[in-house]
Amino acid sequence: MSLRILAAGCVLLFATGALADQPSVQVQPPDLQGSRPLEKQTAAAVVRDYLESWQKFRAALDQNQAALLDPDFVGTARTKLASAIGEQAKLGIHTHYQDESHKLQIVFYSPDGLSIQMIDNVEYDQQVLDRDRVLATQHVKTRYVVVMTPAEVRWKVRVFEATPE
Repeated sequence: MSLRILAAGCVLLFATGALADQPSVQVQPPDLQGSRPLEKQTAAAVVRDYLESWQKFRAALDQNQAALLDPDFVGTARTKLASAIGEQAKLGIHTHYQDESHKLQIVFYSPDGLSIQMIDNVEYDQQVLDRDRVLATQHVKTRYVVVMTPAEVRWKVRVFEATPE
């Protein structure tokens, strides 16, 4: 995945290139309301870590393995996702997600630097499977409110709340 900074509007665009399973990503300029200034390196790290968290999210729900969430999710986000994985496993199903596009915007950076809030307008395909048999398929457009917090060497998702568009 290559990163290009477009001069017009300072919009970051992650080009998908030949990788069919990688989503397109647009990052709008931050729209920070009364919070501390956001350095470009911090914004880039948050976006990178968030997109990596989606890979772990997809794998964890597809394989019913909550431990796959550990490098990228903490707090409420980790608890809710692990619970969903547990429920799926009890039912003998798993869910396959293929995110097609993300439109991200950082909207808040806390004065103490301990949290960043983003809005992600994401489109994805979701399949519910019983082993390899598809039980249901749907295309979803959702708005996620995401709060990330710094950890040892990366940002982790602490809040991951969806509201359908």
